[in-house]
Amino acid sequence: MNTLGASLLTLLPIIVILVMLIVLKKPADISGITGWFILSLVAIIFFQTSFEVVIRSTLAGFIKSFSVSLIVATSLFQMAYMEKTGALKRIIIFIKTLASDNRAVQIMMINIGFGTLMVAVGATPVSLLPPILMAMGYSTYVSIALPAIGYDSLCTYALLGAPIVVFVDLANNFLGAGNEITLAQAGSVFYMFLPIVSVLIGFCMLWIVDKWKGIKEGWLPCTVTGIVIAVVAYFTNKVENLVVLTGIICGIAVIIAMVIYLIVTGKKVIDKSRLSAEELAYEKEYPLWKALMPWIILIAVILALNIPKPLFDLLYRKLTMPIMGIAANGSPIATRALWNAYTWIFVSVILAIPFMRPTKNQLKETIKVWWKRAPRPVFSAAIFFAVGEVMNMSGYSMAENKFVTSSMVTVLADASASLFRNAYGAVVSFIGLFGGFLTGSEASTIAMFSKFTMTTATGLGWGLDGLLIATAGLAFGGGLASIISPAKLQNAAASIDKLGEENKVIRVAFVFALILTAVTSLFVLFLLNNVR
Repeated sequence: MNTLGASLLTLLPIIVILVMLIVLKKPADISGITGWFILSLVAIIFFQTSFEVVIRSTLAGFIKSFSVSLIVATSLFQMAYMEKTGALKRIIIFIKTLASDNRAVQIMMINIGFGTLMVAVGATPVSLLPPILMAMGYSTYVSIALPAIGYDSLCTYALLGAPIVVFVDLANNFLGAGNEITLAQAGSVFYMFLPIVSVLIGFCMLWIVDKWKGIKEGWLPCTVTGIVIAVVAYFTNKVENLVVLTGIICGIAVIIAMVIYLIVTGKKVIDKSRLSAEELAYEKEYPLWKALMPWIILIAVILALNIPKPLFDLLYRKLTMPIMGIAANGSPIATRALWNAYTWIFVSVILAIPFMRPTKNQLKETIKVWWKRAPRPVFSAAIFFAVGEVMNMSGYSMAENKFVTSSMVTVLADASASLFRNAYGAVVSFIGLFGGFLTGSEASTIAMFSKFTMTTATGLGWGLDGLLIATAGLAFGGGLASIISPAKLQNAAASIDKLGEENKVIRVAFVFALILTAVTSLFVLFLLNNVR
């Protein structure tokens, strides 16, 4: 089979997924399982992959997805609990009072500050923020668009650093024993993208709200936000056990910076005049600390587990709690169940119960709502990891303990290296954008395409620095896809009962996504030119 034929066969399942998502408008889980089925047939028939290798790789993909899929499961449980206990309503009332005299500051504080902080601790901005923005007087279009784009600059550090942790695990598997990289090494490259991407995303949000007038009036707080993120991320990515806390710390830092900005400019930080009588009464009845208790506990636990280096090393490096005997090549699959966020998101809900004292009916409703919402998003997150793992292991023979044909990833990497050569740096972010659109997740994009990117970079002779830069470009492209991800936009629209309105957002958002990805690609080229 020639290179062109092998490349087309490899791309066939991806094309099918794309057609199902865009043309047929099928859900991500249905599209993903269909793509997996076609991919498996291609692997078995054309890449000499046994059925056992396909099944083992699928199971390995599901397990490797835990850092994302189980976070989706536990975060949806946490949000259902907070919704049914009334905590979410109280938090919404509080956020409505913030920075009402300066919309630019309000946008930075809520959509980048709170948005990043919430997604870093397991909440979902596209579910939580649209109702808040609508209640604050923003249009349907703005209420859907801003939450989807607001936390994009820090997507790599979302869900307590899940995407960058996934990348480091995959990179170390690719590099082999003795060549492993640390979270700090990866973070020291990834963080360099944050200042540019953060500021540009801020300008995009200002334009969405009030076009050029919004940019003119809000350029300063927008720039301050970018600078704060850059400075904080610089220091957190210097220390390995702080890398995964970048999203949390940056979110808090942006909120503090915007509060200081309001005080310096003589504006109100909190204004209760916009609240209705009913909201004022609920505010007195339900203390804010009580509503925030699951997040307070979660943040405290995560900081306690990660800041002391000995404890971080114990949970992240030593107690990896690997699952053996699943992967086709026999390698253990680290779960880090005592370190990963999904365990502690669930624990935070349990520990909050004595403070919040939910009724039996509220707990029953929590489980009912969670069971209704969770299965399909969890499966969607897992199936794309499985797709990536089958692509990675296609052509592998368990009997011979080696690849008997080039894997799908190798085929695509060789074709890309041959076609683009040194210009590959200019397209890698667009591959990430494509992957993020396809999967709806930066972590899933990394799972599907990082080995392909690393193999291509190695084939081009870029070395470790070039490999990290190229993969960072891929990751940020995947993060930027949040604003055009059908799953995220539909989620945002559904949260305010405006399904169908997301189609209006995606047309404008697509232009922003292309512009931001193009700038990211130029930055990749700039960095590559300085390391080669």
